Amino acid sequence: MRLTTVKVDNEELAAILFGQKVILIRDINEIAGANWTENILSILQNGQLSQINSWYKRVGNKEITEMNRLVLESVTFAPLYRHPEKIWGVGMNYIDKAIELSGKPPEEEPVIFMKPNSSLIGPEDDILLPYQSTQVTAEAELAIIIGKTCKNVEEADVPGVVAGFTTSLDMTAKDIHAKNPRYIQRAKSFDTFFSFGPYLTTIDEVKDVRRISVETKLNGEVYHSNTVSNMMYSPWWIVSFFSRIMTLHPGDVIMTGTPGSVLISDGDVVESLVEGIGELRNYSCK
Repeated sequence: MRLTTVKVDNEELAAILFGQKVILIRDINEIAGANWTENILSILQNGQLSQINSWYKRVGNKEITEMNRLVLESVTFAPLYRHPEKIWGVGMNYIDKAIELSGKPPEEEPVIFMKPNSSLIGPEDDILLPYQSTQVTAEAELAIIIGKTCKNVEEADVPGVVAGFTTSLDMTAKDIHAKNPRYIQRAKSFDTFFSFGPYLTTIDEVKDVRRISVETKLNGEVYHSNTVSNMMYSPWWIVSFFSRIMTLHPGDVIMTGTPGSVLISDGDVVESLVEGIGELRNYSCK
């Protein structure tokens, strides 16, 4: 199942993707006689994702003919949701990227950083280039969305606490970070420096996460591409690692690293393509 959030009459409402159309949870509630919340973050926090997914698999395709369906090309996407409790990122998770940035193989543990909620944008939104930086980069990444509250999770048990995956873009003020590695948090934290969506693809839709390819595109051209199998720290290892530091909660987002970054300028179009998960596009402007 793929969930998304679309803008309808100045509201941001959760919906399910059916082929080239989306159906609002609001309309599904009427047909299914359910009372599921109309916000993806609330769906996760209230433990409703499995219920909706069960309906989708059991009777969804039989009942959608009775529902009001919005054509995909006509909808305006919003971020999957606003105000996740935590947005975390992992740096230099592909060995080629690590050597490019540091000139040496990675350390025993990953570089990690946080993103503030004020950095969050969604599909087609503008990335605002801050006046403090003359070198902003964008990176395509596979992002993990946590589905259950968890702590100290064994790597083998991680699939049981993950809601699914989405596509993300991580922006960095490269020149600020280059001044001093300790400035990484500042370089990552400007407004509009984190984008995610448009789809939350549930974990059951992904047969083997290791086979997923991730691409960073700039103005229609693929600049970097790699597969999850070439990560130094696998997605399940990453979740386990974070859970040993802090309690993870539904809706927490973890970016898993990029195959490579691109320098963006005013007017550029940057995209993140994650195979089987989605395509995310944003525009840079001053």
